Amino acid sequence: MKILNSKDYKVYSKFLENLARKLTSFYYSKLNRTFKVSNKLKGRGYDPVTTSDKAFEKFIRNEIKKKFPNHQVIGEEFGYKKTKSEYTWIIDPIDGTRSYVIGNPTWSNLVSLNYKGTPVVGLANYPVLRKFYFNSSDKLAYVVENGKRKKIKVNKKVSMRNIKVSAAFHGMLPLNKQKKIPKILKLMQFPCADALSYSHLAEGKVDVVIQCANKKWDIHPLIPIIKAAGGVVSTWNNNDAIKAGNIVASTNSKIQNKILKLLKPVAK
Repeated sequence: MKILNSKDYKVYSKFLENLARKLTSFYYSKLNRTFKVSNKLKGRGYDPVTTSDKAFEKFIRNEIKKKFPNHQVIGEEFGYKKTKSEYTWIIDPIDGTRSYVIGNPTWSNLVSLNYKGTPVVGLANYPVLRKFYFNSSDKLAYVVENGKRKKIKVNKKVSMRNIKVSAAFHGMLPLNKQKKIPKILKLMQFPCADALSYSHLAEGKVDVVIQCANKKWDIHPLIPIIKAAGGVVSTWNNNDAIKAGNIVASTNSKIQNKILKLLKPVAK
């Protein structure tokens, strides 16, 4: 469903394209060095945050403020800037902080623009991989790698028998519940790498992504990219993915419905 007009899509997608390049330059000029790590959960589990997370979010907020000073902003590290605008930017400064901490290159900067609560334009930027994904309308999504832009589409031709499933429960689905979905476990044959797995779905490299406990900043920036590439995304109980939580994305609705049926025993 088209929410923005073509002129607005052009303005906002161009902003995100430029932002991706700025973020990668910012990383290599300021952040590609020693950083500090702290644990948000302190004894109740492990949820790392680094000085780089905070630096990235400040940078993104500043870029938004310069260009769209009246817009609302919600970021993982610095909370909610409320205004009367119908536009809200959602920021995950580093998606995959665990990957960032150990030097795995799959971490990303995720940013979306929501209009009246619906994500309409998204960015997934991978500084170390030197590529980024974004959508420029509700029907066009791209990957930009080594300076070259390529239109991306999900793999529409795949059948259920041949699907590549990238999945991870991140320690959020107890073993007794995992035992209720043996067919899903059997399908989990490809690694899950934070937002990169959803980006690979949009690019046609994997066909299904299953994850637990996504926050809104984990999934909102990816929703418009997946949909513009022709994919389907929802919660495990088939609610709108905007609600976040346990998420499944597929290459088409037929496969999505079959995966949802297999997840039903553990869907809340």
